[in-house]
Amino acid sequence: MQRAQCLSKSSKGHIAVLACRSIASVIAIALVLSVATCSANNGSPPGSDAGPADDNSDSTFDIDIDQDPNAPCFATDPHADFDGDGYSIAQGDCNDCSRQVNPGAYDFPGNGVDEDCNGIVDDEPTGCDIGFDIEGLDPLDAARSLGLCRFTTEDAVGENRTWGVISAQYVFADGSTKSVYPDASGAACTGTGGEDAPPNALSHGILASFGTVVPRDGESMVVLSTGVAREGVNGDSPEKAKMCTKSATPSGFPTPSSAACPGVTIDDTAVANDPMALELRIRVPTNAKAFSFDFNFYTFEFPGFVCTPYNDFFVAILESDHLDTPANRNISFDNMGNPVSVNNGFMEVCKAGTYGGKSFPCPLGPAELTGTGFEDHGATGWLRTTASVVPGEEIVLRFAIWDMRDEVVDSTVLLDNIQWEIEEGQTGTDRPPIY
Repeated sequence: MQRAQCLSKSSKGHIAVLACRSIASVIAIALVLSVATCSANNGSPPGSDAGPADDNSDSTFDIDIDQDPNAPCFATDPHADFDGDGYSIAQGDCNDCSRQVNPGAYDFPGNGVDEDCNGIVDDEPTGCDIGFDIEGLDPLDAARSLGLCRFTTEDAVGENRTWGVISAQYVFADGSTKSVYPDASGAACTGTGGEDAPPNALSHGILASFGTVVPRDGESMVVLSTGVAREGVNGDSPEKAKMCTKSATPSGFPTPSSAACPGVTIDDTAVANDPMALELRIRVPTNAKAFSFDFNFYTFEFPGFVCTPYNDFFVAILESDHLDTPANRNISFDNMGNPVSVNNGFMEVCKAGTYGGKSFPCPLGPAELTGTGFEDHGATGWLRTTASVVPGEEIVLRFAIWDMRDEVVDSTVLLDNIQWEIEEGQTGTDRPPIY
C-alpha cells in the first residue's frame, strides 16, 4: 500500500493535514481527488486561508524517497528538497518524492521515465563517439569515445548541475604532466619524449578497430600504450620502442607479485617507464550507485617475460568516497588481487603452454592477436571492471599503463563502454557477455 501525507504549517500556526491512502474502496478515490486539490492549493486544504508556503514554512512528506519514479508525488513547496537529492522544485526537480529523478540524474533508456527532468523521456545523449582523428589529441574526445556524452562544469548550480565529464587530460601514471629524465633520449626516441616532456602523443589514440577486434559499444575505442597506440607494427613498436618518458608509479604501486608468482620478488621499484594515462573528472549521476567499463590488455612481454622483473602494468585508479574503494584505489584486478599484467590470471588470448613456471591454458586461443602487432604474444580479451560510487559525487578515474624496469617490449590497452548502474556492484573484474 502506498501512502502520501501532505502537512503544511503556516506562520500563524494553523495546521492542516490531509492523509492520502490508496485502497480498494470508494473512500480512497475521494481522498485521491482531495489530494489533487491539496496540491493545486500549494499544500493547503480546500477553503484554507493559509496560502502558499512562505520562507518559514515547514513541510514534510511521509513517503519512500526511493519510490518508483512513476508513482504520484504531491510535493509542492518550490524551495524545499523533500527527497534529499540536492534539488528543489525551483531547481528543476520534476519529482521531489524520488531521489532517482532530478536534473542530475542519468536518463536510463527504455523505461519511459524522464529521470533528468528535461521534459523528454529516454533521451540521454548517445552516439557521440564518431568522427575523431586517430591521434585522439583532444582528451575530451577520448571521453566521448568511451561513451560519455554529457559534459558539465564544476561550479554548475541548480538545474544546470547535471552529471557529466568535468575535465579530461592525458597524464603520466602518477597523474603528473611533465616527464622526469628518461633512460633514452634523442635519436633513440619514438615520438616526442625527454625531460619535462608531456605525455607522448603517439602513446594514445582513438581507433575503430584493433586487428579483428572492434569496439564494445559504438564506433570507436580509446587505446593507450607503452609504445605506439596503433594496430600492427609501427616502427620499433610493439617490440622495442622507447617513448622516452618517465614518471613515478601511482601511489601504492608496485604491488607485490607474490600471489601471481609465488616465491619471486620482482616488483621493487616505483618508477614507471614510458607511462601513459587518461584521467577523467566526472560528476556521478544522482541515480547511479556503480559504473563499469570494458578493457582488453595486450602485451609483448608474454610469454618470454612471465614472472620476471620486466613487466608492464595496467591499472584503473579511482578516487571516490565510497567505502568499498580499495586502499590503493586500483579497481582492475584478478581474483587474487593482482593488477593487470603479463602475470595475472586473465591472460587467455594466447598459445597454451607453461611459461615462467606458470601454466597458461589460453582458452580463448591466439586468433584475436591477428593484425594487432602482438601475434605470437598474449592478451586478456575483453574484460569488464565494475566499481561502486556515491550518487552525485565527483570522482577522478585514471586509466594508466606503464613499463617496469626498462623502456622496451610494449603493452597496449583498449578501453570502451563506460556504463552507469542503478544498483551497487562488487568492485572487481570479470569476463563480460560476448556480443
